[in-house]
Amino acid sequence: MAYNYVATAQKPTSVTHSLTAVFTGSNDTNLLVAKSTRFEVHLLTPEGLQPQHDINLYGRIAIFEVFRVANESQDWLFIVTQRFQFCVLAYDAATQQILTKAHGNIRDSIGRSSEIVTSGNIDPEGRLIGMNLYEGYFKIIPVDSGKGILKDTFNIRLDELRVIDIKFLHGYNKPTICVLYEDYKAARHIKTYHILLKEKDFAEGPWSQSNVEAGASLLIPVPAPTGGVLIVSNQTIVYHNGNTFHAIPMQSTVIQVYGAVDKDGSRFLLADQYGTLSVVALQLTGKEVTGVHLEVLGETSIASCLSYLDNGVVFIGSTFGDSQLIKLNADRDEHGSYVEVLDTYVNVGPIIDFCVMDLDRQGQGQLVTCSGADKDGTLRVIRNGIGINEQANAELPGIKGMWSLREAFAAEHDKYLLQSYVNEIRILAIDDEDDMEEKEISAFANVKTLFCRNMYGDMWLQATESEVRLISCSTLSLSSTWSPPSGSRITVVAANPTQVVCATSGGVLVYLEVENGKAIVKKSVKMEHEIACVDITPRAHSNAGDGDVVMSGSPTHWDMVALRSSICVVGLWTNFSVSVLKLPTLERLTTEPLGTDLLPRSVLCNTFEGKDYLLVGLGDGSLMNYELNVEQGKLGIRKRVSLGSQPLSLSTFRSKNMTHVFAACDRPTVIYSNNNKLLYSNINSKEVNVMCPFNSESFPECLALSSETELTIGTVDDIQKLHIQTFHLNEWARRIAHNAESHTLGVLTVNFTVDDTGEEVDQGFVRLFDDQTFEVLHSHRLDPFETPCSVVVCPFAGDSTSASYFVVGTAYVHEEEAEPHQGRILVFDVTGIHGERKLQLVAEKEVKGAVYCLNAFNGKVLAGVNSKAQLYKWSENTDNEKELVSECGHYGHTLVLYMESRGDFIVVGDLMKSISLLSYKQLDGTIEEIARDLNSNWMSAVGIIDDDTYIGSETDFNLFTVQRNSGAASDEERGRLETVGEFHLGEFVNRFRYGSLVMQNNATSAQALAASTSTGPSDMVDVDKSAPGVLAVQNQSMLFGTVSGMIGVIFSISKDQHAFLLRVQQALTEVVKGVGGFSHKEWRTFENRRSASEARNFIDGDLVESFLDLPKPQMIKVVEKLNNDGMLDGTDQYTVEDLTLRIEELAQLH
Repeated sequence: MAYNYVATAQKPTSVTHSLTAVFTGSNDTNLLVAKSTRFEVHLLTPEGLQPQHDINLYGRIAIFEVFRVANESQDWLFIVTQRFQFCVLAYDAATQQILTKAHGNIRDSIGRSSEIVTSGNIDPEGRLIGMNLYEGYFKIIPVDSGKGILKDTFNIRLDELRVIDIKFLHGYNKPTICVLYEDYKAARHIKTYHILLKEKDFAEGPWSQSNVEAGASLLIPVPAPTGGVLIVSNQTIVYHNGNTFHAIPMQSTVIQVYGAVDKDGSRFLLADQYGTLSVVALQLTGKEVTGVHLEVLGETSIASCLSYLDNGVVFIGSTFGDSQLIKLNADRDEHGSYVEVLDTYVNVGPIIDFCVMDLDRQGQGQLVTCSGADKDGTLRVIRNGIGINEQANAELPGIKGMWSLREAFAAEHDKYLLQSYVNEIRILAIDDEDDMEEKEISAFANVKTLFCRNMYGDMWLQATESEVRLISCSTLSLSSTWSPPSGSRITVVAANPTQVVCATSGGVLVYLEVENGKAIVKKSVKMEHEIACVDITPRAHSNAGDGDVVMSGSPTHWDMVALRSSICVVGLWTNFSVSVLKLPTLERLTTEPLGTDLLPRSVLCNTFEGKDYLLVGLGDGSLMNYELNVEQGKLGIRKRVSLGSQPLSLSTFRSKNMTHVFAACDRPTVIYSNNNKLLYSNINSKEVNVMCPFNSESFPECLALSSETELTIGTVDDIQKLHIQTFHLNEWARRIAHNAESHTLGVLTVNFTVDDTGEEVDQGFVRLFDDQTFEVLHSHRLDPFETPCSVVVCPFAGDSTSASYFVVGTAYVHEEEAEPHQGRILVFDVTGIHGERKLQLVAEKEVKGAVYCLNAFNGKVLAGVNSKAQLYKWSENTDNEKELVSECGHYGHTLVLYMESRGDFIVVGDLMKSISLLSYKQLDGTIEEIARDLNSNWMSAVGIIDDDTYIGSETDFNLFTVQRNSGAASDEERGRLETVGEFHLGEFVNRFRYGSLVMQNNATSAQALAASTSTGPSDMVDVDKSAPGVLAVQNQSMLFGTVSGMIGVIFSISKDQHAFLLRVQQALTEVVKGVGGFSHKEWRTFENRRSASEARNFIDGDLVESFLDLPKPQMIKVVEKLNNDGMLDGTDQYTVEDLTLRIEELAQLH
């Protein structure tokens, strides 16, 4: 049986709905933004939009509206999901919580769902909510506005079946709707109806209009007192109120969304399918409309929604491109546009296709996605980790230590960068031209330096193996020195602005304080072993201990925030322990043994989000962290994570006014905190031996990083989990493949243009990109009417050059054909080097249909051509002419849209016949079907989990797994793929790919740990203490990309792990209720057109990992539920710490 864990690596980014509302407070202006299964609440402030809440829903948002009930000063939010559940949400400003005012289900047992779910579903007077959910019916929810209560729903028969749009009209005593519909002759008309609540019926409305323009697609109701409606067509905009009629022509287009500018409805913003933003204005004389005016404002992303905020600021929400915050200026710019983009919000959806590249061969992939559509088409490079944006670089091999120095203690910027080598130091300074030059400061001893920093009182401290030197910042002269007793040498040093601790040979720890330019010994103590590392970093702000000194006021440098520490942390050789000592007495408060062979090489205290931690870097490249009680010197539960394989060196740096920790090693990592969880993001840079912050005027907020051979100075990306880089194509990227040999990407694109007649013309291309710079190296133009469909990188058996080729499948698309009857398979070689690389067409094969998919198959290529899976082999003649030769095929499919292979097995995803398993018989040269899923699933992607288990996604947003019964007794059972897992994802998956966004050593270290300890495979759990419910990944993880921009990860787990996590899920659902009263169990139920069944053999990783974000009281409740579910079977009860460790381990794996 297959058990899988599904989690989100990137939340949905496509914006489907947006609203301007008074939601969080009676004087607030909010922007509410819906993204598939989530919605965000933003507050409009003078500084811009500030995010307030990010809410997860157990449902896909279909309707998203606000309304105001009587006696309320804030708007309420009405949401309907695609499964016809609804809720009404309000905001409690006192508790800052979302409240559910009402919820329910408005699904009907019979009826066909409407193709178009319209917006504008609430009566302007707040008397009722009306929705066109089913063909031939109008759903009514009466509202008691005085009490804020929703009454029982009912349906009214609607004679118009093919509804294009429905809107409520303003200014009528009875609720009134305007219906734009199409008749059976494809003519379009408008009718209005009054809604009679008592009679639960329609009455004939005030007016109607037959035979409006054939392209009419949108109704815009005009608010009272003007009233009426704007009817938007492809080439005209008409104002109509039954009496008055005004029309204006416009350039042929399709207006997709609108938004009101003024409350009186005199101006509306319109956005079309090409990203053009216009304004339509009504010319009024009193209440009467005397004319309509239209003006083009400029270009934006292709809008899916738009919301006017205030003072000319508009939010443009997009499903095809990045969402934008724009300003409408009074005057045109040099390009003739009134539009100024203030901010951009990244959207990686829709992800049409993606590939995973592991350029550094470190087991960590970066995704390159084909994102967006039409003019907003892009390639997005998505990676987990933090990039270094290089500002300066120099070949300086052999740096052993590095410290930045300021000209004075209170100075804001660093001036010097001191580097220590084996036998000398070098000081780099920034000159007047902002260049780095070497500088001599004679007071610094030109010997190997162990530590250096600015001290309080405008001193520099330099610690060498023989002495501690204090140098005046102002006179650049030596002020004083301190040396250990004769025969001793200094081995390790740590200091803060006023205190110094030195470890000397023989395991002696000496504590000094800097007073009046001198380092004075206050205390020394002999430890039981030699000292490996020390730290006396002071804690700042409210977390300072009794002996910590904090400066008041507004310090110019973050070094001034805390001047001294109340504790010292010491790591020892030999017994592999860390101790916390009290300052100034050096009294031992705590000793923590680390375990056999776990050597501390670096210790550091730091405060993350107001919580103190002790971090211990070990010699094997792993990190231990403890919560630290500074006052008592006590350590909390320990957690361990593997960051690299070489010893760690820990140091702090600042970014965006936050302190983070840098772990220098063979896989450098930044440690930061989010929602009181420690997170680890690797630096996208190779080995770093030494790091120090370098915040100079020329290089603000930079880091200085040294490797074995060079010094790099650069800024760091925003500290966050995923980083997204955008390369604009201005055309639709449809398919992508990576050729590691030639370091190129093959991208299939379609360019849309509009010809002189207004017709859209599509042109297909095969484009070659460099896989590092993403520069377009070469393009191959396809034939007219030829659309690119598929691409794969494939080496061919028997090829004389042993090259890996780009193989491209195409289709000739003609409007009169239901399915393409002609296509080609093109084979391209990449020739040339560097910037001269080009695509060379070496072979082509005409086929009778569309080549929907291609798969590299044991030195041959598999093609899905319409209803046939066809295998082609490579042929070369004596003249070196190359061609594809058909070997065999398999019929019996509707359309072969997706194919994956492993060995001789082929998994086919059919348009509507679910998954089938084929086998290639080498001896016979045939392809045979050996098993199929007998269910009817309309497929959107397929993947192979292991030899016997396959995963599919289908068009109703579900995932399912099937398994072959190779050991079954009868042919019938062996020929059937059994459904073993079902799960409603709530997202439309376009592609599965093997790969991971995190370093694979995190997962593999977990496996290695299992062999040597009783704890099982865990990279986050202490190696000496047993803990229940251990987790591990069974197989290679799989990533998937979706239409909403959501990126997910799937990995297999064992039966025991699944049983344990199922209990955690159950406990969480009992303690944490879904927003809007929606049920998690119903949400994850597999449901399509023919059946519904509860989720099985899938674990909802997002729900499980939400435990980490719960307040402590709720965590305790979850653990109590877990311990009292009757499933412990004699094992120890869980604690909050146990469960946190298990779930943090899972979160680390993606």
